Amino acid sequence: MAFPPAFLDELNRRTPIEELVGQYVSLTRRGGNLFGLCPFHGEKTASFSVAPDKGIYYCFGCHKGGGAINFIMEIEGLSYADAVRFLAKRAGLELPEDDRDNSQYKKKERLWALCKESARFFHEQLKSPGAREVWDYIHKRGLSPSTVKRFGLGFAPNGWNNLMDAMTAKGFTKSELLEAGLVLQHKEKGTFYDRFRNRLMFPIIDVRGNVIGFGGRVMDDSTPKYLNSPETLIFNKRRNLFALNVVKKSKSDCIILTEGYMDAIALHQYGFDCAVASLGTSLTQEHADLLSKYTNEVVLTYDGDQAGQNATQRAIPMLEKTGLRVKILRMQGAKDPDEFLKKFGADRFKLLLQGCENQAEYRLMSLQKQYDLNIDEQKVEFAKKAAELISTYSTAVEREIYGIKAAEMAKLTPEVMSLEIKKAFKRRMAIERKVQEKKELELSAARQPRSRDIRYDNLRSAMAEETLIRMLQRDPSLFARGEKLQQGYFSVPMFGKIFDIWRNCWRQDLPLQTGSLAEVLNASEMAHLSGLLQKADTPVVEEAFDDCVRIIAEEGREPEDLRAMQERLKRKKGYGGN
Repeated sequence: MAFPPAFLDELNRRTPIEELVGQYVSLTRRGGNLFGLCPFHGEKTASFSVAPDKGIYYCFGCHKGGGAINFIMEIEGLSYADAVRFLAKRAGLELPEDDRDNSQYKKKERLWALCKESARFFHEQLKSPGAREVWDYIHKRGLSPSTVKRFGLGFAPNGWNNLMDAMTAKGFTKSELLEAGLVLQHKEKGTFYDRFRNRLMFPIIDVRGNVIGFGGRVMDDSTPKYLNSPETLIFNKRRNLFALNVVKKSKSDCIILTEGYMDAIALHQYGFDCAVASLGTSLTQEHADLLSKYTNEVVLTYDGDQAGQNATQRAIPMLEKTGLRVKILRMQGAKDPDEFLKKFGADRFKLLLQGCENQAEYRLMSLQKQYDLNIDEQKVEFAKKAAELISTYSTAVEREIYGIKAAEMAKLTPEVMSLEIKKAFKRRMAIERKVQEKKELELSAARQPRSRDIRYDNLRSAMAEETLIRMLQRDPSLFARGEKLQQGYFSVPMFGKIFDIWRNCWRQDLPLQTGSLAEVLNASEMAHLSGLLQKADTPVVEEAFDDCVRIIAEEGREPEDLRAMQERLKRKKGYGGN
């Protein structure tokens, strides 16, 4: 629906962009703007900018941007109307009459409310006579009443319709219970029954404080031991982590990543308020991206068995891809953090945490265990594999240090090991160059104009030229920041013509008329420009405009500089021959 302009103005006034984005992204002020890691794509350096005075955000990496409504549409996956409703509720504004009963956001609101009421129901059931076995388990695991309350733990009674009856009495429908993953439906009879029965319940809460799902541990010998909510409209286990809603307030320098709910809860109880757990699934790239928004360092505390080691090896590259520092905690005398804390206490765990290995050392030590280095053939194989592994380390210092360690392990000279590492590094770089060249070719082909009359021979400059033209069309005052640009710098001639004509109009205080360009642009160029200006609005960000100017100037001057150098060489050669 079309919302009244006055309502939207008030909504934007009550929604400072820096406060809204700050709930999802850790922001740092740089001059008049705020910067952080982009929530829409993985990156190691902060290219996501928020301009509070303009009420907009923009990512210099993936080029997404807009205002508060655009941000919520993108990050929450909502339609325009539902994003407005989301922000209106947040701002305490009453919505104009609309058809919101059919909206996606309205459904989410109902499911959040249902899950919240279900969590309350499960927690209250801890007071029931049937919860004795659950309390025995809670006491056995050493959880205090305050920890039970803090994490909202509960009990699902051993019946077929306890939760269903309680929630339908509160006005929720069976179809809503099914959509929230709280009940199942019999395939033949069509009847509904509770999904969670006779289980210790762990509510899963997102970073905004909404209950979005549950995990349940069985109290008897039935399987599975742990049962989690299925994927729903509000719950995606690949994009959420248990206890992150608590951890986001932690002052710790790192986040501890555990395998299960109980490990994370035990760490919190012993004073380590920075522990999270994945939700019944292996770590995903989405998890890694999420963690990178709250910390710079992750400590992996997976079990020491083979499955735990494999999980650690898979997790390391995903975490490092986001720019996170990765450390691995090894436990002696205990299989997991929960057991270690009970045996040795918080002080010993703190020492363990302080002395945990970095990922480079861990991976090399793990590789060593796979070979008997007293056997020549296995020593040779270890050296090859170690060289391949060390060649992936990002700095020359790391490659030298761990090359020496690998040489010591295999009783080889550092020079021989260094030679193998250099060979492996050279092979890897050659492969990466080919992959990158292929990606660039594919990207270049995808971004070429539809008209064959127009070609982007310099994709980097052409993308900057597109953005610059769209910004100038929205805000001609930006011409004052692009005075040093010349028409000849543009790699796409039509953009150079447009820039020159529009700049003359600006200097004469005349409006920038697109239609008047038909005199100098052919039909294909006019069509291309019209399509370009009809794309989603490019936010007018001065820093982004300056970047475009810099790129166009850099790319455009190179041929001129090269020609000038060639002319000087010719003159010098001619002078020398006389």
